[in-house]
Amino acid sequence: MNVAITDCPPEERAALHVFDEALVRAAAGADATLTLRDTHGREHRVDAAAWCRPERPGDDGLLGRCDGATLDVGCGPGRLTGALLGLGRPALGIDVSATAVRLARARGALALRRDVFAAVPGQGRWEHLLLADGNLGIGGDPAALLRRCRDLLAPDGRLHAEVEPPGAGSWSGPATLHDGTAGSGAPLRWAQVAADDLAPLARAAGLLIRTSWTEAGRWFATLAPA
Repeated sequence: MNVAITDCPPEERAALHVFDEALVRAAAGADATLTLRDTHGREHRVDAAAWCRPERPGDDGLLGRCDGATLDVGCGPGRLTGALLGLGRPALGIDVSATAVRLARARGALALRRDVFAAVPGQGRWEHLLLADGNLGIGGDPAALLRRCRDLLAPDGRLHAEVEPPGAGSWSGPATLHDGTAGSGAPLRWAQVAADDLAPLARAAGLLIRTSWTEAGRWFATLAPA
């Protein structure tokens, strides 16, 4: 789960700082485990080190579907953006974290510090969008995020999103991010979408699920404009 904080309002800057510090530790090879506590008090472990590796099991299916210009939303340290460029495919990563963008560029990825809900290059022309590593939770409102992705896509574009397994449950709204130190955690708005809850959210955003698949224990779906 690449916890990118959209808009970064003052009350969520602490969470962005926690995220940035985890990326720095991960890049240095140190422990970078975070915990996200949802609205029901359930805890979800987040390993920032997985985002900094050259690849993550399950990435191949995503990369193989991105055969045209691709926007990686919440790119983090650029694992997927860099892999696409390495395959000779045009790709741009965006993230609100300056640390993430710096690390992405250091590995040779093209990345910009941008909020997906603000001005983004190529609006309405992207052939593919990626929402991987839990990034369907960005902003805490999956319906709004999907509508925004629909606006960014070309008319025949495709959105490839990672979701939680069926039955995992969906939630959205206030959450807290914890780095293992004492304290109540840094507040942010986040969401989780299970595979069996995706279809109505997609329809409300003017999107349809074209296919779904699993790989290495991860769940994915490809959506297209209706």
